[in-house]
Amino acid sequence: MQTEAFLPSTTDFSFKKSERLCSKKAFEFLFAKGKSTFLYPIKIIYVQEIIPDQSNVQVAFGVSKRNFKKAVDRNKLKRILREIYRKNKIHSIPGINQYLMIIYISKDIDSFNNINDILTKALKQLSGRIEKYF
Repeated sequence: MQTEAFLPSTTDFSFKKSERLCSKKAFEFLFAKGKSTFLYPIKIIYVQEIIPDQSNVQVAFGVSKRNFKKAVDRNKLKRILREIYRKNKIHSIPGINQYLMIIYISKDIDSFNNINDILTKALKQLSGRIEKYF
């Protein structure tokens, strides 16, 4: 059985402001109640919230300042992560809000293709966990 939450739409490759995790309350909720999945060098912290009226997925990206001292390197990795997520994003499930934080853990910058393979695999793994949960 293929997961409906992961099937990418052929026309919607956007990453709008409404899909970005910006709210301080949402971040607090994510880190207080969230679960995590890890596939080196990607760690994803996620939480689902049942709200009958809404359904959206909001995502934030993080790269450690401890591992990458130069902002140029951190920004490059975040751009890579955003681009990969934009092409392989998790679609919303009706009645459920999902918050995700995708964190790059490694101390080295991997190639785009390597990060793409790993993040795609991690998102598929995460969508399977979401379906089992509901």
